[in-house]
Amino acid sequence: MNTVSPPGTSAAAPLAPADVEELRSQVAGPVLLPGQDGFAEEHTGFELSVEHRPLVIVCATGAADVIAAVRFAAARGLPVAVQATGHGKSAPATGVLVGTRRMTGVRVDPEARTARIEAGVRWERVIHEAAAHGLAPLSGSAPFVGAVSYTLGGGLGLLSRAYGNACDRVTSLDLVTADGTFLQVSAERHPDLFWGVRGSKGNLGVVTSVEVELVPVRELHGGGLYFDADSTRDVLTAYLEWTDRVPEELASSVFLAAYPDAEGIPGPLRGRFVTHVRLAHLGERAEAERWFDELRAAGTVLMDTVTTLPYTRAGEIHSDPPSPVASYSKTVMLRRPDAEAVDAILRLAGPGTDAVFGVELRHMGGALSRPAKTPSAAGHYPEAVFNAYVGSLLEPGQRDAIDAAQREMLDALRPWTVPGVALNFLAGHNTSVEVTRGAYTPENYARLRELKRRYDPDNVFRSNPNIPPASA
Repeated sequence: MNTVSPPGTSAAAPLAPADVEELRSQVAGPVLLPGQDGFAEEHTGFELSVEHRPLVIVCATGAADVIAAVRFAAARGLPVAVQATGHGKSAPATGVLVGTRRMTGVRVDPEARTARIEAGVRWERVIHEAAAHGLAPLSGSAPFVGAVSYTLGGGLGLLSRAYGNACDRVTSLDLVTADGTFLQVSAERHPDLFWGVRGSKGNLGVVTSVEVELVPVRELHGGGLYFDADSTRDVLTAYLEWTDRVPEELASSVFLAAYPDAEGIPGPLRGRFVTHVRLAHLGERAEAERWFDELRAAGTVLMDTVTTLPYTRAGEIHSDPPSPVASYSKTVMLRRPDAEAVDAILRLAGPGTDAVFGVELRHMGGALSRPAKTPSAAGHYPEAVFNAYVGSLLEPGQRDAIDAAQREMLDALRPWTVPGVALNFLAGHNTSVEVTRGAYTPENYARLRELKRRYDPDNVFRSNPNIPPASA
């Protein structure tokens, strides 16, 4: 496994047996030490580029276990990390790791159009429960991602152009702060935390559950259009012009990458450079097809998976790989790219370049560009037309070369870059304090640092895209 470990994360001395027994007496779930059965499986998670090295793992079954774990850590000056699926791992955990994947409660209130979601729930479970009532959450493109962590990071998904960030739909949350205090947080109760927790992704405490508003979505019309290499320039140019005109109920992205000649890759794509346009339309099929046909005419389609889907199958649109990977990535926000930007992208990531990364442009705008009715720390991006993501699979010994290539790509896109970073697109090495600061306006960042000083002055929660507490 190729790991990325920032300086200053060496393992502390093992815990005393008496301390471990004390912790076990206070926790209903398993308490695991290095070398014990299940320890490695519990801490590995989806993102393999970061390896957690905790002194102890508390496999929480509910809020009481989380409270006990945080109080145990606080009494001993240990940092606390939290993991459900491990998609967004950043700095390695070196103290107490709280695993939340056993916290799987979901309760849908169809009359209020809300869902209460515990910390370990994946989106697929929420989607399933909500679908029985003709409702859907503002989930991401991958249904196997943790719902709570995704929501706390803002949440940019298939429904976001129509409905905004996922965190905009949070109505209340349960929070365990750095001293082990349990708080019920909403716009009326602890409004400062309600603002800050939504969008700061675990910097202010452990969220044990959230209540979110659901939206009336049963199905959508969408899927993927996969174009051949010779069509890349025409399709990318047509796509950029097309997104200038589409309605807010149409979400899309375009992904440029060379597919390996490997088992599991569909035959028409295997071993080929492909431009993959992902589409999701909330309106009538006929209207959706009118929009989609414009893109189909732009090039040679190798494979077309567009159909009418129940929202329970929305994950098929992006078809994100479900198996754990070691990845390396960077992300920026862009204004509308022009012909020169297309030239830059194709020069560094187009057919025949042997690029070591793929490039995704995800269309933003719509509700994402407007302030939410209840403000949060998460950004709204009036200048951003696309979120650009540059991602690679990380192979041993390749980090430096991949980093240099990705930096060259971002440097080439600099003339079109605007302020803002989508926090959920930060993972692995790409979660430094400097990078994380870019997710916020200067005013919001200062406000978050002050909240951090008040609620986590010792930076107990630092195995994340970290926001340091303000100086006293």
